[in-house]
This record gives sequence, C-alpha cells and structure tokens, in this order.
Amino acid sequence: MNGKPSFFAELQRRNVLRAGVLYAGVVWALAQGLAQLLPLFGAFDWMARWFVIAGIIGFPFWIAFAWFYEFTPQGLKRESEIDPTDSVARSTGRKLDFWIIGVLTVAVVLLLTDRLVPHKDAPKAIAASAFVKSIAVLPFENLSADKDNAYFVAGMQDLILTKLADIGDLKVISRTSTEKYQSHPDNLKDIAQQLGVATILEGSVQKAGNQVLINVQLINTQTDAHIWAQAYPRTLDNIFGVEGEVAEKIAAALKAKLSAAETARLAAVPTENKAAYDLFLRAEFQANRGTTDYDTASWKMAIPLYRQAITNDPDFALAWARLSYTESELAWFGGGGLNAKQLTQQARTDAERALALAPDLAAAQLAIGYSDYYGRGDYAAALKAFAAALAQRPNDVDALAARGFVQRRQGHFDDAIASFQQALAHDPRNSGLANELGETNLETSRFADAETWFQRALALDPDNLSARNFNANNILFRTGDVALALAAAQGDAPILKQQRVILLTYQRKYREALTLLDSVPDTPDNFSITNGSKALQMAKLYRLASDMARAQPLFEQALAQANQQLEMQQNINLAFVWQNIASAELGLGHIATGLTAAAKVYENHTWITDSTYGPQLMETGAVLCAEAHRADLAVPLLAQALASPGVGFNYSPVMLWIDPAWDPIRTDPRFQALLQQYAHAQPAHASSGAAHE
Repeated sequence: MNGKPSFFAELQRRNVLRAGVLYAGVVWALAQGLAQLLPLFGAFDWMARWFVIAGIIGFPFWIAFAWFYEFTPQGLKRESEIDPTDSVARSTGRKLDFWIIGVLTVAVVLLLTDRLVPHKDAPKAIAASAFVKSIAVLPFENLSADKDNAYFVAGMQDLILTKLADIGDLKVISRTSTEKYQSHPDNLKDIAQQLGVATILEGSVQKAGNQVLINVQLINTQTDAHIWAQAYPRTLDNIFGVEGEVAEKIAAALKAKLSAAETARLAAVPTENKAAYDLFLRAEFQANRGTTDYDTASWKMAIPLYRQAITNDPDFALAWARLSYTESELAWFGGGGLNAKQLTQQARTDAERALALAPDLAAAQLAIGYSDYYGRGDYAAALKAFAAALAQRPNDVDALAARGFVQRRQGHFDDAIASFQQALAHDPRNSGLANELGETNLETSRFADAETWFQRALALDPDNLSARNFNANNILFRTGDVALALAAAQGDAPILKQQRVILLTYQRKYREALTLLDSVPDTPDNFSITNGSKALQMAKLYRLASDMARAQPLFEQALAQANQQLEMQQNINLAFVWQNIASAELGLGHIATGLTAAAKVYENHTWITDSTYGPQLMETGAVLCAEAHRADLAVPLLAQALASPGVGFNYSPVMLWIDPAWDPIRTDPRFQALLQQYAHAQPAHASSGAAHE
C-alpha cells in the first residue's frame, strides 16, 4: 500500500461521476422538451427517440472527456498537465452540483407539465400528436380475373375501414375522401398532406372461386417505409373476422390505445354465414352509390340484397341497421316510385331489430336516429340517437353529419356548420360534406361563404350535381343574374336540365323551357315529390305560355298522380303532395278546391317550423295564392317566408322582381309595399315586370 488513491476515489476527485449525472440530466430534460415541442411543428416521435439514442452513444465519449480534461481559470487543460496542488476540481464539483440541481429541476417541471396540464389547453399539440396516429385506407386493387368482384374488393376495404373507425385513439379518414385515389399511387406524401394523415394502408384482393387472398401494407408517408405488411390467404368459409385482425395489427403498429370495449368490437364478427356475407357486400356497393349521388335507383337495388342477406342470417345486426338506413333515405327522397309510407314504417321495424340484436352497435343507433329524423320528424329523439352513436364511435362521419342535418332544421345554423366541419376533418375530400356546408351558408344567405364551399365541392368532384345545382341558385339569389346562373347549371344530367328549365322560366322563355323539360325521361327517379311530376311541370309551363288547350289534360293527369301519392307519402313529402294537388286544381280553374288543398299543407306545424323546408312551403304556398289572385293571402305568406332565417335555401328577395309567379298580383298595393321593403335587393338589370302584368 503506497497511499495511491483508488480508482473510485479518482473518479470522484476528477468529477467524472458528477459529469455523468449532469450529462444524463441534460439529455433527459432535452428529450422531455423535444417530445412536447416537436408535435407543434408536425414532427414525429421518432425524432425524440433518435435524440435519446444519440445521447446514449455520446455518453462514453463524455465520460472519457471528463476523465482526461479539467476546466481551470486558465481554460481547458489535460489532467496530466495540472499539478494536483493546483487543481480546482473541488470548486468545479460544487459548480457541477448546482448545474445538476438546475437541470434536474427543469426536467421534472417538463415531466409534470406533460402529465398534469390538461390536453384541452394545448389544442395544437394534441392535433399534431393525433396526426401521428392517423390513417387513410386507399381503394384496394382488384386482382381477380373476374372484374365483377369489384363489390367484394370495395367491401373488404369498407369493413376494415369500419373496424378502424371503432378505435377512438386513431384519426381515420372516411371512404369518400379516398375513393378517387388509385390503389398504389406514386405520390403518397402528397396524398398524405391532402388527407392530413401520417400513414396510409394499401391493399389488394384476389378472389377466385372459394379462395381469397388479401394483401395489406401500412406505409409511413414521410419516409415511404413499410411499417407493417401481411398476407391473409382465406377461403370464403373462414374469411369472417379478417377485417378485425387487420385493424388490430394496425392499432398495434401505430401504438393506439384500445379500451376493453374497442377490443371486443374489433373481435366481433358481423356474420359467419358465407351467403349472407356476400349479399351484404353487394348491397353495400349499391347503397354507397345511392348515398353519393342521392340516387334512388341504387337504393332500390340495395334493399332486396340486404333482405336476402338477413334471410340467410336473421341475427346479422349490421345488415338490419344498414337496411333500415337505406329504407329511411329512399323514403325521405320520395321512394323512387315505391310506397314511402311503408318504407318508413319498415325502416323503424328494421332499426329496432338491429338495436335489439346489438345495443352497442353504432350503425344501429344511426338507423334509429334516421328513423326519428326522416320518418317521424322527432328531432330531439334523433339527436339523442346520434349522440349514442357518437359515444360508441366519436369520430363517425355519418353521425356527425346527421347531427348537422338536424341542427340545421332546428335553425341552429352555426352548430350545424360546426358539425359538418368536424365531419369534414375526418373526411377532408368529401365533396358532399363541402356541399352541405355550402347549402347551410346559402340557407342563411351567406352567399360569399356558400360560394367558397360550393367551389371546393366542385374542385373535389366536378360531377357533384347537387353542388352544381345549388351553386347556380347561389349566383341567382345573390345577384339576380339569370344568365350567369344558367351558365353555372350546364350539363346533361336530369337534375341540371330541370334547374335550367326553372331559370328559363324566370327569363320567360317558356317554349324553350318546354323543349328542354320534354327531353328529361319521365321516371320517379327524375321527378321528385318536391318539384312535382313531369305532367304538372309541363302543364304549368303551357299555362304560362297561354296554351291552355295543352295545359288542361296535363293538369288532369298531374292531379290523378298526386292523389295516388296521398296514400304513399307522409310527413314533409305529404305537405308537398298537397301543394301539387293544389297547383293542379288551380290550373284546372278550381279555385276554392285548390285553396283548400293548399291550406292542408299548414296543418302539420312541425314542418312549417322547420328552418329548411318551412320557408320553402310558405313561399310555394304564396305562389298558389298569387295564382288565385289572392294577394291578401299571398303577400303575408311571402313576407313570412322572406323573413325566415332559412329562406336562402330556396329563395331570396331579389326574386320578387324576377319570378313570373308574382305577375298576377304585381300591381296590388300589398305586393308593391313588399317591393318597397326589399328595394335594396332589386337587381340593377331587372325590369319591374310591367311588360308581363
């Protein structure tokens, strides 16, 4: 023993241990800070992880540095160059102690801030953090030799998407925003930016006879790296539940937290009946087509397919729910020639069956909600059901949009806009949702905002006929420029032709309007209860053209058709049927009978107070009274309609100078007073209508 200090004592003297603690504290504090700051700039968790790894790699180099070097008043010197009697290691150690305490304090504060500060106080950080756990499912590629298997491929994508939507910790983009992309595009990073996601799921399906091969791959869109990929060879006899397996693997890959209820829903299999499964996928293919374009023909094709699926598996709750939803939609849009009253009643029965089979199924709650909304006009019950659906699936686009529809009808327009925008966040390229935002702004006469949304809808989908139609109305109601509105409503689709017929009527080009209307096929899918039959529309145009010889038989035909509809319609559609009856009766010269029929519209108080259809019913009722030369009845109804918050959906004050419907009462002092009240809305290029009085 020669008194030489031990290795441990030398480590202490040279402050190596303190340096190590300080280094670890600095790395920990910086990692805490990065973990909280990086999401604010759209960066990812892996950046913080790589920082920690780099810190670990640098640790031995730092320890070596602390062993060989010492900070002195003269600067940095090698330990071997310093006389032990001149060493300031002890005073340096005290300084290091202070630094260690300071760094650890900062690290603890950052840790507590991250754990204890409520997330609602940092919305940007939350949004960025949620971005990491976000996914879009692109259309699966159909590798089957039989291209008629497209319904099966689309169905597998939808089922996986539905399961992913059950995971509350994931941001999942809806199908309508991804359906126009290719299956394996080259520009994944651009698509991810458009959809606001960090990952994309690509897939392919090959079906041959009883054999099915499903390939899926999860891709990090920032690096193009494959996070996870797997092949699922199956037969049609054991394919059930594969969508839940895929969703569970994705959740694990994205480190999404699953509740016990979510885990159970992922494992749940909607049916184990092969025939029911196939029929359900076929039905979904048609129903989705119908919902995209409000196509009653597609809904009518879907309904028997759902029923066949249920026949094969009476306990198929999802099929019952989707059947009910489709029946409610078809009934709401007039039934497409089917008995809407029976469809509404059947939709309720089917929704209740779905809910009895699966009380926690979001689709069943959605079906109940639409039955309350479309079928019963019970808005409070509908909102309760939609809230129940959102409790099961908080980001369900259909439930969010449904809530917006009801809020809009209640006159809660700002709430409706918020609901539609929330839905759009999870379905950012959904042209239909953009159109609904346009319609809601149009309803409240926010013409500039409406134009923005209609243009967005058309940019996303130039074939969105509803957006094209309402965009033309927005132009007309804002400017009164019929020619400009006509230019915006070009196209061969029946809905666009009928829009141009109305616009040509405003220009009093009745013969041109008749020729165009005659070119539209006379089918229930083309002529809705809301606008009246083709016979009724033709008859009114002939009357305006002073051709009563051709108008009268058409009015008789229209009256017979409308009377048949009385037994087939209910709720709001029944109100429109009574208006069609009144219009036909008045066209035939039956003034008293026509006005009695018009009064029937207002017996149902629910629809008159509806903020969307109420103003429309009042305005069209005023038209009927004006036709009967009853300004005493027409003007109060028209004034009430124009003063209603939702009038912009169907009308605006500028129309007082343009619409020939007011020509029979245009010189009446009461109507002239209304013109004076809205003088600010008179278009500069409009005539007073004197030439047509």
